[in-house]
Formats: sequence, structure tokens, C-alpha cells
Amino acid sequence: MALTLEQLNAASPAEALQLLDGLYEHSPWIAEQALAQRPFRSQAHLQHALAQVVRTAGQDAQLALIRAHPELAGKAMVAKNLTAESTNEQSKAGLTQCTPAEFERIQALNAAYNERFGFPFILAVRGPRGTGLPKQEIIDTFARRLDNHPEFELAEALRNIHRIAEIRLNDKFAAEPVLGNDVWDWQEKLAEHSDPGFAEKGQLTVTYLTDAHRACAQRISHWMRDCGFDEVEVDAVGNVVGRYHAAGEGARYLITGSHYDTVRNGGKYDGRLGIFVPMACVRELHRGGKRLPFGIEVVGFAEEEGQRYKATFLGSGALIGDFNPAWLDQKDADGVTMRAAMQHAGLCIDDIAKLKRDPAQYLGFIEVHIEQGPVLNELDLPLGVVTSINGSVRFIAEMIGTASHAGTTPMDRRRDAAVAVAELALYVEQRAAQDGDSVGTIGQLQVPAGSINVVPGRCQFSLDLRAPTDAQRDALVSDVKEQLAKIAARRGLRYTLEESMRAAAAPSAPAWQHHWERAVDALGVPVFRMPSGAGHDAMKLNEIMPQAMLFVRGLNSGISHNPLESTTNNDMQLAVDAFTQVLRQLAEEQQP
Repeated sequence: MALTLEQLNAASPAEALQLLDGLYEHSPWIAEQALAQRPFRSQAHLQHALAQVVRTAGQDAQLALIRAHPELAGKAMVAKNLTAESTNEQSKAGLTQCTPAEFERIQALNAAYNERFGFPFILAVRGPRGTGLPKQEIIDTFARRLDNHPEFELAEALRNIHRIAEIRLNDKFAAEPVLGNDVWDWQEKLAEHSDPGFAEKGQLTVTYLTDAHRACAQRISHWMRDCGFDEVEVDAVGNVVGRYHAAGEGARYLITGSHYDTVRNGGKYDGRLGIFVPMACVRELHRGGKRLPFGIEVVGFAEEEGQRYKATFLGSGALIGDFNPAWLDQKDADGVTMRAAMQHAGLCIDDIAKLKRDPAQYLGFIEVHIEQGPVLNELDLPLGVVTSINGSVRFIAEMIGTASHAGTTPMDRRRDAAVAVAELALYVEQRAAQDGDSVGTIGQLQVPAGSINVVPGRCQFSLDLRAPTDAQRDALVSDVKEQLAKIAARRGLRYTLEESMRAAAAPSAPAWQHHWERAVDALGVPVFRMPSGAGHDAMKLNEIMPQAMLFVRGLNSGISHNPLESTTNNDMQLAVDAFTQVLRQLAEEQQP
């Protein structure tokens, strides 16, 4: 019989502890302490309570928990001394059927890992989908994590232990995250399309209007039709637009979505998660024969990343009337203009101006997005409510000094452009940290025609400064520019500084942020508020209508724009559930 929350909440302490036996390897104290928080509102609430017990337990207890776990394909497995849960997990991952070469490789990794960290390697081998990781992926992850800092690796081991417990809870409750699995599967299938030069390497790259990009648009449009959308089209800039009609005529629409293009060698979930979560919600409405007092418009934005052409937010920008015809003459690395690419894709350039949305026809815009950062992952929280999308300013700059002989130029007579930029980089790091939530980056730094025995006479660099409000951003920019001038003057250098991009901060509309907060709370998950350091399509829609975003926790320390970008079927299910909660709230508001 499957466990139920009602049964767990009503059980005596001893009975409840027995019901949760085996969640954490040989560590019943975790469940015992978490049970003091009964009654649990949801499985997610229970999962968070368990994680918090471990989080506050102290390092000695955490290390004891890690060391209670067996090595992967280790002595306990060979001797068949694993717990039933570990036996099931290692078997599903194929670790009980290793070839001699695989077994030898894993044993060598086990020895190296234990020597470096002093505890066994922990990996949730059933993976983000819950069905088991391929053996080679397990081995590759093992080797990669050997390079982690010990403190980081201890935290990563604990995060994997929590995922193991989450999957074991699913088994106990017979809880299958069905919609989370569907969203996960859609993203896996869409990732089959990748641009030439990357596809052959197993890398995901989908840039604007390539063959892979157009194949993605076709797949999304077909899936939208399968989900029951009433209208589906690929518009004049390549956006995939699905509309699910309201219960009555003349109703306004809720607009939602995200982008389906990627950075080069990127991840599968950036942007795309925000398309498939609302698609799953619409499909459930259609299956149930339900209509809401408002329509739902889901947009797979064709371009957000700025990878093929210099212009960015082409998809969402077109919806607010922000498409500059001069962009059509931009050329990609192969000399293909945007106009030619659009014509080749069969898009009607003359219709781009018609894509501008009338805000009066819409309730607002909401977007679900993978966090693209480590915060939720580190806090053991599946969801985060976005308070604001950071405003940003970017510069392209060059420091100009004097190239001279590295051996004969005394240190006090040098005009070293690179060292000056290095000094600026340290200042940017220090100054941004003063605000807590401001960030500053010098992501490009190069010495043209540099030589090992020449003092750098020139140093070209970029500068990216971001903050949750425009005033905070502008104060950061002012201080950095002032420091740049001081550094150059003190070192006898010149510099150029060209602003290449400026984006206003996009604070979440309070009422819409509150919708997400209520939705997260209804799931039994703590409401955590956070700014977004990355730009999103929501910041464009923010210019003409209210917007608010929901973040979903990422795995692997929340890394994004990277093949390691990932999240779990459970967290995707929670995102679908939260979105459904927002739809219910809006439906109640719109009732006459």
C-alpha cells in the first residue's frame, strides 16, 4: 500500500518513523527530527523539512550521513550488503552489471575520491528523470567532481543525498511526477536538433533561423496542436504562438512563454522550460474540457540569446513593437544577412510590424525559467519568486599604454595596459560586492599581438555591470567609471570606453509577484524572493504590461549556458503545479 500524507500525519512518532525508514541511509535521526514539524501539507513540504534537518545539523553529523552511504559499485555491492534501496538504485543504473574495465575504472575513482575528500562519492544514480543514469555519465560525473573544492563537494554530496531521498519518497508515496516527466521529455526531444559543427560533437546549439532552429519551431508547433491549442502559428520573426481560447468571447489573454534558441554548446532547459510548463497546463485544461474566463497565449520566442546576429530579444521585442529594420542588414559570421535568413525561412518581413501586441488585450505576462545560478540549489529550495530582473549596462573598452621590452623596462617606468585592466577588475569585484546583489564582470580581456617578452601596450576588455534597480546600477557604473579614470591617470595611460548596451531593470508587478508567492505557498514550499541577474524575455514585455517570473532550481550548482545545466522531474512538476495555481487565482479574479 502506498503511503499517504494523512497516514503519516496521524501516525504515532514510532509508527511515523517506521513509515519513513530507509529515506536517508542508516540515518533515522533525520526523519525523527523532521517529524516534529507535522502536519505536513505536501510531499514537497516533507522533503524540505528533511533537508533542513540536515542543513542545520552541523558538519560532523553531515559527514557521518555521507559516510553512511556505500561506494558506487564498491565492496558492499560485491558482498551484497547494500540496503534494499541502494541495491535497487545501483541496479537501475546498471552498476551491478559493470564490465571488468568499468568496474576497474570505478574502483580507481573510488580510491582517488576517498583519498581526496575522506568520504565516499555520492550520486543520485537514478538521475533527474528518476529512471537511472547511463554508466558512462556516472563515470564522467565521478571524474569531474574529483576536481571540486572540498567544501563545495561536501555540499554537492548532500544535495545528491537529498535527491536520493526525494526519489525514495516518490516510491513510498507511489507519487509519479507525470507532468514533470512530460516537460522533461519534451526538452530532451527538442535537444535532438542542433546546428552543424555542434551536433556532430553531441553539443546543443540552436541559433536564429538555422535548420535546427526551424526544426525546433516545427516540433513545438506540432506539440502545441497535440496539447489542444485552438490556434498555432509561426509568426513573422519565427516565434511559435499557441492560443487557447477563453470560455467567452472578447476576453483578454494571459501571455506567457520563453525562448527556444540557445547559446553555443548550451543547456537544454534555459528558456525552453518556460514554454513547456504552460503547454502542459493547457493540455490538462483541454483534456478536462475546461475553459477559463481568459485566454492563454504561449509564445516560444525565436531569439533571445544574440548568438547569430548582434540584435537580441528579436522574438519578444517584436511583440512590443521594438524591431529595428536596420537589423535586417546585419550579417552573421558567414556573411548571411538577417533579411536573407528570414526570406530563406519563409518569414514575411512586411508583417513584423503587425506583431505588436495591444496591452489592453492582455492581463499580463508571466514566465517560468530555470534559475541559471546556485542560490536555490544551495538553499535546498525548488522554487524562487523573482522580485526584479536586473538592469544592466555593457561597455567595450581599451586601455592604451606603451609596449616595451619586458627585460629592460624597469617596473616603475612601465605603462602596462593589462595590469591596469587587472586592477580595474579587482575594483569591480570589490565594488559590486558592496551592494550584495549587484554584479560586475570583465568577461573579455585580450592583449592584441601580445608577446611573452613585451610589456602590454594595449588591452581590450569588456565590462558588464548589473543591479536590481536602475539607480543602483547607475551608481555602480558611475563608481567604476570614476575608478577607471583614476587608474589610467595614475599609471599614465589613456583609454576608450564605448557603451554597447543598456537595459532597464524590470521590477515584478507587485500583484503578479504575489500570485506566484501564493502559488508557491499553496504547494507547501517556503516562499523565497530573489532578483534575476540574467536578462529574460519578461523584461521586454515589462515595457508594455505587468510581468512576474518564477525560478526553478537547477542541478550541478545551478550552472547554465553549459551542457551540465539540468533540473529534476520533481521540480518541473512543482513548476507546473505552481503555474496551475496562478491560473486558478486569475480565474477567480476574472469571474463576474
